[in-house]
Amino acid sequence: MKLNRLGTSTLEVSEICLGTMTWGEQNSEADGHAQIEWALERGINFIDTAEMYPTPPTQKTQGSTERIVGSWLGKNKDKRGRIILASKIAGPGRRDWIRNGETRVTNKTIPWAIDDSLKRLQTDYIDLYQIHWPERYVPTFGTWRYDPSMEREETPILEQIEAMADAIKAGKIRAYGLSNETAWGVCEFVRVAKENGLPAPVSVQNGYSLVNRMFDGDLAEVSRRSNVPLLAYSPLAMGLLTGKLRGGLYASTWPKDARLMKFREFGERYKRPRALAAAEEYCRLAEKHGLLLTAIALAFARSRFFTASTIIGATSIAQLEALQKHFDLVLTPEVLSGIEALNAIYPSPCAQ
Repeated sequence: MKLNRLGTSTLEVSEICLGTMTWGEQNSEADGHAQIEWALERGINFIDTAEMYPTPPTQKTQGSTERIVGSWLGKNKDKRGRIILASKIAGPGRRDWIRNGETRVTNKTIPWAIDDSLKRLQTDYIDLYQIHWPERYVPTFGTWRYDPSMEREETPILEQIEAMADAIKAGKIRAYGLSNETAWGVCEFVRVAKENGLPAPVSVQNGYSLVNRMFDGDLAEVSRRSNVPLLAYSPLAMGLLTGKLRGGLYASTWPKDARLMKFREFGERYKRPRALAAAEEYCRLAEKHGLLLTAIALAFARSRFFTASTIIGATSIAQLEALQKHFDLVLTPEVLSGIEALNAIYPSPCAQ
């Protein structure tokens, strides 16, 4: 499998990344271990997790995903060098049970969170450590309008970078990245790091799919010019782009174990009328060209010039096997033209 370099780091990641956010909720420890073995056998060297996982997050399950990854690493220490392991520190609010409510991203909580993750992961270092969402106020997770009245106290970006630099110097992480970040945020992290002779972020993990193309604008330019490539998450829009969720919201044909069906309070942005309508049109486009919607969706996210790796997740090996069939698909000009025509009608509908 093709490997791509992350920014100015020495990290080379497979263009497909194994996501883990269902482990500990929809997947057992045995399931997680089997998925890791499956991935390594197919040339996938990149595994992404987070201290907040699994999702939907709860106080009872928080940290379970890292512990599942860690129990595998504990039994397979000889394979640690084959894996590029990524994790994340949770941002402020939303999950107040983490660190007893100390969820600000500061020079106190960053080393604290790293040490906790290292214990759960049963490893001495994390290859890529990411800020799960910005410490400052930004519109995220399906919102896009910036509202100055929502601004709150924030940790200086320099302080966050210095804490990451200290962790790199200590050998606890090899590089750091951003997630759910804006164009201004990426630029500011890069600028402040450069002006202070400190390491810059090497990646940005944002949602990207046929129904979420917010990255195509300013962030695409920033990514290219600042050498901060995208790690694309939710390329199948939490199952909306599998072709299984047709007929309207919660239709009788929706599988009961589908993520958007099982966790109805979760993934609201993918249930909006325009997102559902756009997904239906992409289904028809796929059928027109004799392809599965999953094939088109995965190939499109993987093919973008700014994408270093596309994160996939599954609740079974069978689902991973189905996705693997499309890892090498190259979309034809006709399919790409059809995608752009639909995007003109439904520009990022999950953010509307």
